[in-house]
Amino acid sequence: MITLVDISGAPRERGRQYGEQARAQIAASIAYYQDAFPASCGLTWPEVCERARMWLPVVTDFAPDLLEEVEGIAEGAGREFLEILALNARGEIVYDSTFADLREEPDGCSSFALLPEASGDGHVYAGQNWDWRERAGASVIMLRISAPDKPTIIMQIEAGQVGRHGANSAGLALQANGLGGRFGNQVGVPQPFIRRRVLESPDMYTALNALFSVRPQIANNFMFVHRDGFAIDVEATPGRHGWMYPTDGVLVHGNHYQAFLPEQVKEGYRPLAVDSLYRVPRIEQALRGCRTASGSDETRKIIAGALTDHFGHPHGVCAHPDERMTSVLRWQTLTSSIVDLTTGEYRVAAGNPCATTYETLPWELY
Repeated sequence: MITLVDISGAPRERGRQYGEQARAQIAASIAYYQDAFPASCGLTWPEVCERARMWLPVVTDFAPDLLEEVEGIAEGAGREFLEILALNARGEIVYDSTFADLREEPDGCSSFALLPEASGDGHVYAGQNWDWRERAGASVIMLRISAPDKPTIIMQIEAGQVGRHGANSAGLALQANGLGGRFGNQVGVPQPFIRRRVLESPDMYTALNALFSVRPQIANNFMFVHRDGFAIDVEATPGRHGWMYPTDGVLVHGNHYQAFLPEQVKEGYRPLAVDSLYRVPRIEQALRGCRTASGSDETRKIIAGALTDHFGHPHGVCAHPDERMTSVLRWQTLTSSIVDLTTGEYRVAAGNPCATTYETLPWELY
């Protein structure tokens, strides 16, 4: 089972609890990026941390409470504040336009929503295979956050970050996927802070507004799923956003633009990960089998089968390390999640779901 970290209280106190409980995983994350950044863009870790200062003004304006939480994480983990801020802006730092010659490095995530009309047992499901660098796996934790006057959140997350993907006690799930592309020089809000604001939302309106009212730094896909049987997928860029809805109760997204193609990347566009072009239809096809499932056990078995698909191995839905790649850039499925938004049960497989078991967390959403 992935390490469980449970925090509560005011921002700085939450952060201290987080840093203390996940000290080893935060150290592992920093150790990885100390090697990864020079390989990606030629920056040393001290240079990365100094560059993170660029995002202080926008984060201060957008989420001063979360910045205070970052300060608490640094204190609890015994790290420098800018190190933790750099972990929360790692994607934005790499995609900073000053690295004009940086080649986009492929990776992948596969997200899904399954609504009552398609689930067989009448439940609402959300989840994803989170694919990222193989060596980053040592930093993955499950984080539960209880904050005053906000829904309780459960997330799968890289230790040190304040937001990624998960679900909350208001019945809202967020899945997220990278999209790639560069969108000019204007500094925007880093993804972890936006995702956290979404997951703090008590309802769908507030969640969507949290995304549509802010300018992100980089493009990302946001899949919103609600226990009342509603789902929408938003491809969010620093310019405009595009969106799409389920077809017959099924919604799947990968790492290519499916709702629209932004003008800024239209000329010469190539998907961030070409395997996304077959991962999406493979999952859709498998999930259609849930419609005739006899109950929850069979429904969950079919979902798990979709998320363990090896077509295109090692670059499949269940992604395995490609030994032809350098170790610092090699990626795999770090976690696989199946969240039953009807019952509140949160299931996670640590690592490749073909080789591990989906464990039900001791925390329920409701």
